[in-house]
Amino acid sequence: MLKLENLSKIYHVGTFGGTELLAVNEVSFQVGEGEVVSLIGESGSGKSTIGKMILRLISKSAGSITFNGVDVSSLHGSQLKEYYRKVQGVFQDPFSSYNPIFKADRVFKLIRDEFFPGTNDVEWIAKVRDSVEDVGLNPDHVLQKYPHQLSGGQLQRLLIARALLLDVELLVADEIISMLDASTRIDVLNLLADLTSQGLSILFITHDLSLGYYISQKAVILYRGCVAEMGATEKIYNRPLHPYTKMLMASVPRLDRKWDEKVVEIALEGKNAELEDGCVFYHRCPAADAAMGCAERMPPLIETEPNHFVACFCYQEEQAAVKDIS
Repeated sequence: MLKLENLSKIYHVGTFGGTELLAVNEVSFQVGEGEVVSLIGESGSGKSTIGKMILRLISKSAGSITFNGVDVSSLHGSQLKEYYRKVQGVFQDPFSSYNPIFKADRVFKLIRDEFFPGTNDVEWIAKVRDSVEDVGLNPDHVLQKYPHQLSGGQLQRLLIARALLLDVELLVADEIISMLDASTRIDVLNLLADLTSQGLSILFITHDLSLGYYISQKAVILYRGCVAEMGATEKIYNRPLHPYTKMLMASVPRLDRKWDEKVVEIALEGKNAELEDGCVFYHRCPAADAAMGCAERMPPLIETEPNHFVACFCYQEEQAAVKDIS
């Protein structure tokens, strides 16, 4: 369905835009029909930038994004409008998506004006009510209220309901529950799970490992715009291979064992200097070794087992040593 190949984004920053910032560096992955893919990484890793490029909110610098075999960057006019019928986004702060001087149901009116101009009032009201009920809300309790009268969870559900009014096939969910309380989070996650059972595909952008594990079939671990590891969620969480992924897993407190502070402390110290051409994780990696090539070039993304990929020279060296012994 959605396919990213060597996708890159360069921002021009500094005085007069004279400095280039590589925010996304040759990222490739796919989202299949009815599949949930978690895009996981810390702040500044390029997660939201990828989501915005998919939604055509910003342009790509290199690479390609295709949806159902069609290059997204080539779409204009009616073709782009048709793309937005099938691909929609919901973002982190639900309050920023509403105009506070209008009632919450205005977000549906905007959809009607753009995509359903010929629909009569009776049919449209029924369509909106059905969509709101599909996300677990009572239309009589939410549609005629102002945004400040509703909770963040209710506002996020209304935004999902707005997307469902269209023939949406892919939802880009960018940190959509990070501002919600715990009880509301699980409701929204369960809603997304129900929607995927009906065929909806979701790119779930998050920095929260537990959420990614809960909802996704596949995970992509990003660090400074590069894919460090990706594959089946169970494999990545149960057998992380990249030092960065291991550090992320060690950072999550667990009730069944003592928190492994050493792994996190080493990664946070930054024992090595940052490099221009080497691995982007070199400056934080406890296993970095210039002799392996870590300081000279980015490691390629290799498949270690079916549906499990990692970009790490240390892992490749470790596997080569195991083969020599055997």
